[in-house]
Formats: sequence, structure tokens, C-alpha cells
Amino acid sequence: MSESSAEGIADVAVVAVASAAEAATDVAAGGWRRATGIAGAAIGVVAAGAAAGVAIERLTVGRGMRRKARLALDAAGPYGGLRGTPGRAYADDGTELYYEVDDVDPDTESALTRRRRRLFGRRAPAPVTVVFCHGYCLNQDSWHFQRAALRGVVRTVHWDQRSHGRSGRGVAQVRDDEPVTIDELGRDLKAVIDAAVPEGPIVLVGHSMGGMTVMALADRFPALIRERVVGVALVGTSSGRLGEVNFGLPVAGVNAVRRVLPGVLKALGQRAELVERGRRATADLFAGIIKRYSFASRDVDPAVARFAERMIESTPIDVVAEYYPAFNDHDKTEALAHFRGLPVLVLAGVRDLVTPSEHSEAIADLLPDAELVLVPDAGHLVMLEHPELVTDRLADLLARADEKARGATV
Repeated sequence: MSESSAEGIADVAVVAVASAAEAATDVAAGGWRRATGIAGAAIGVVAAGAAAGVAIERLTVGRGMRRKARLALDAAGPYGGLRGTPGRAYADDGTELYYEVDDVDPDTESALTRRRRRLFGRRAPAPVTVVFCHGYCLNQDSWHFQRAALRGVVRTVHWDQRSHGRSGRGVAQVRDDEPVTIDELGRDLKAVIDAAVPEGPIVLVGHSMGGMTVMALADRFPALIRERVVGVALVGTSSGRLGEVNFGLPVAGVNAVRRVLPGVLKALGQRAELVERGRRATADLFAGIIKRYSFASRDVDPAVARFAERMIESTPIDVVAEYYPAFNDHDKTEALAHFRGLPVLVLAGVRDLVTPSEHSEAIADLLPDAELVLVPDAGHLVMLEHPELVTDRLADLLARADEKARGATV
């Protein structure tokens, strides 16, 4: 399967439980009806298995109380409220890509940087810019804690992948009915860099699909990596072989879903309104599946869990469907060679069911100078689950990247 992730699996499972049969009847005809119905049943079995761990808890708490709790968490949680200077880039197919820039606060600029500027004058090294790339069914706010920690201290760029967050719907997907490809995302990232970071050294940070986007950028634009990138962080991601991931479920059930899921997703994407009603009607199951596939520790802040849920549930089912094929096709193992010689951080949660930590270990094996950090009690959204640890390792990477940037410039 793909990195279709907690996010994607949750979408598919909830939809299947609520409305797969109805969608199949309305969308298709003949043998396709039968195939889609079988797929819905298979996905329903997987959904049931994924939700089993939260079923007892949900039976003991009334639905009305859970709804009130969600509203309270939405009001109380400060997460996702950080905003920067907005900007827009345009992909090669015309898709509008939204980004925000957090500039360095002059009052907090380091004495070392000021001294370098006095010494070098106009030849002073440009400040490092950190470009954050988010994962599937998330948006730029998924880096909330890291953004808050670095705010004003280092220049950062946060952007929304096509059809996510505040970015526009993918033009090629809507106009030409084309699925998204990871290569396309790499080109999108290049457009954002051209618009938001036209000069100066860059540190690339990618989580999950965002890490794949960074690899695709390196594959397509190796000169950019060689000339301007001074550090890379790959968080909870994979360079390929995502079709082997079983998401902690029985292999037989996952294989059955894999065979029919692309067609089912396409059918469900054509009935987005029906599917969204099904998602709303099964919000409790949806929240349970998201939590299972996003986090591993028991003491995750409920407001953080709800924050993740809001990001994921805001991704329309037709967008989920457009992205799904990209992950099975993803293989950027050879592109990792472009990161050799750079400061690289490879970080993953040991209990990540979406992009298992073995995939990060495989990346680190190909980049022997990289720092490999495996977080024992962490799932897929490790940057939200253990924000201090992730921020600490990023800070160390930035220190090493700054040394490289200064050395290259001098």
C-alpha cells in the first residue's frame, strides 16, 4: 500500500463502513458494482480491526459528551494559529501554492551573525532559510511546535502541498483528471523555493510525504542541492517499498484491500458529497483510527490529538483519491546520493505504523554520515507527539548546517 497513511486509511475505513455499498451502487454499473461492493466489505474488515482498540472506550462515553469535548478542545487548543507573511508560487501546471515566511527578528539576531556582516559587508553569507514540507492529508500547521520554537530566530518557509491547506486544487488533477505524482510534488517545491528563497543557503525539512517531496526535488534538481542546500531532515518518511507496509494489520486483509482500493477510491472520490456525510456521521470512529495511526504514547495531549484530527478530516476524499497511486510508485532511493556530504537528520518513531522506522533505517544505511534518531514511544506524527525532542534535533542540524553554509561562503 502507500503512505496513504493513518490519514488515508482512516478516510477509506470510515467511508467504507458508512457508505461503500451505496457509493458503489450509484457510481458504477454491472461487474464494477460487484467489485466495489467486495472492496467495501474488505475495507470494512480492516476498519473494524483498526478501531478495535478504541471501541470499549467509546462505548463508555456518550456521543453528546464526546461532541462537546471536541468543541471544547477546538476552542482551547492554540495549535495551528501561527501565521507568517503570506506568498504564492505557481506550479508548472498553474496550481497556486500557498506559503508563509517567518523572518528573523532583528532583535534576536545572533552576535555572531552581526559580526560576520560587519566583517564581510555585502559579501556576508545570507542567512539560512529552513523550508518545511508537510505530509499527506496534513498542512503546514503540522509543524506548529517547531515553528513556534524557531520563530524569529531563523528564517523559515512553511507551505501547503497542492490541494492541501490554503493551496489551490491541483490544476492537472481537476482539468486533466491526472493522479498526483511524487515527481510533481518535487517540482512544486522548486516553485516555492524560487518564489520564497531565491538566494542563500537552504535547509530542507520533510515529514512523510514531505520527505518524499524533498527526495523528488533532489532527483530532478541535483544542482540546487549541490549549490544551495546545506542540511536535510527526513522525518517519518520512506524512499520506497511502501507497498510492503501492512499498517499493523493482518497481511491477508491488507493484501485484499490493496487489490481493489485504487478503484474504490476513485469511485468514492466521484461521490465526494455522499462520502463527506458518511465521515461526519462516523466522526467518533474516524477520530479513534486517526489517533491509533498518528500517535503511540498514551499521554498525548487531547488538544494535540484533536488538532491532528482537524487537519486530517479537512482533506476532501477526492484529494485522498488523487494522491493514493503516487505512493505505490514512489522510489527515490537513488536520489538519496545527492544528500551525501551534507548534514542530514533521519528521525522516526519506532512505533510508526504508516512509514515504519525500518524505512528510516534503510535511508540512514545509504547515508552513513547522517544522524539517525529513533524515538521509542512515538508514532507517525512524531513532531506533534514529541515536539521538544524533534525541535532539539532540528536545532542541532541547523547548527551544523550553519557551519557548512559559512564554510562554503567564505
